[in-house]
Amino acid sequence: MQIGKLPRKRIAALPTPLHELKRLSKELDGPRIFIKRDDLTGLAFGGNKARKLEFILGDAIEKGADTVLTTGALQSNHVRMTAAAATQFGLRAVLFLRGKEPVTYKANLLLDRLLGAQIEFVDTDDREEIVQRVETAAEQLKQEGSNPYVIAGGGSTPVGCTGYYVALTEVLTQVNEMGIHIDHLLLASGGGGTHAGVVLGVTALNFALNVIGISVSQSTDYVVERVCRLAEETACNLGHRLKFLPADIEVHDQYVGPGYAIPTPEGLAAIRLVAQTEGILLDPVYTGKAMAGLIDLIAQQRFQRDETVLFLHTGGTPALFTDETLWNR
Repeated sequence: MQIGKLPRKRIAALPTPLHELKRLSKELDGPRIFIKRDDLTGLAFGGNKARKLEFILGDAIEKGADTVLTTGALQSNHVRMTAAAATQFGLRAVLFLRGKEPVTYKANLLLDRLLGAQIEFVDTDDREEIVQRVETAAEQLKQEGSNPYVIAGGGSTPVGCTGYYVALTEVLTQVNEMGIHIDHLLLASGGGGTHAGVVLGVTALNFALNVIGISVSQSTDYVVERVCRLAEETACNLGHRLKFLPADIEVHDQYVGPGYAIPTPEGLAAIRLVAQTEGILLDPVYTGKAMAGLIDLIAQQRFQRDETVLFLHTGGTPALFTDETLWNR
């Protein structure tokens, strides 16, 4: 696939580390566990969105954009990193956040303000209404003489997903250099963009490993359909026709809990366990739930003792500071 011809802006600190979690593996009495540290991509506390934004901002700048608009939840990692990337390249960032403006700005929302982004609060759960607000704002900016570029929530577009196709080439190089074999790759699956890019990379590179998604918000059927579609669209954008079937995608939705961004006891316990065995911080929205899924799958003997699992740490650690009472329980 002709990645080199795509417009790209170097944003992430790459390659991110890949190393073994020996103490966690011993504690869980399960398979060998490695971690890919995409929480260390370096952009405004890091996270997986930096890889997507390299291609999204590359596309925006090539098209002459002077303003980027995007949307997300009040504590969106994507929104925080978009604001940082836009600032880095001298672009104006307009952020549409779902929910009421809080009295106190914390965590990602505090960082959005610190980064100088224009923040618009949209008090609705209707995503279509928010999309319409963004489109209306973009049209108004055009009338004022600006050149806006709209980024879909989560950066989950064929352009953004390319970042995780490239990430798989990085992982393949690292495991070959380390002389290890990975049997499974497990990740948190939200908007599906990272998941789709990983699945595409595994397929296109003939990387013999099984990808396991832990849903943090939606049903298995919803995530599977979205990942299949995004993977196919990303492949098409790169000049290839690939077909992905639901049977190709493994997703577990039993770890979502009450809903998106609502911490679960199992997720919080997983965060504590990883912090206290490996000194690595996960987050309560994405990676905490994904690690809870891995821990439970190990308990169910989903993996053989001689297998190796790679956990993709997608970042999101500012969410640790949204509600300090979580850690007093």
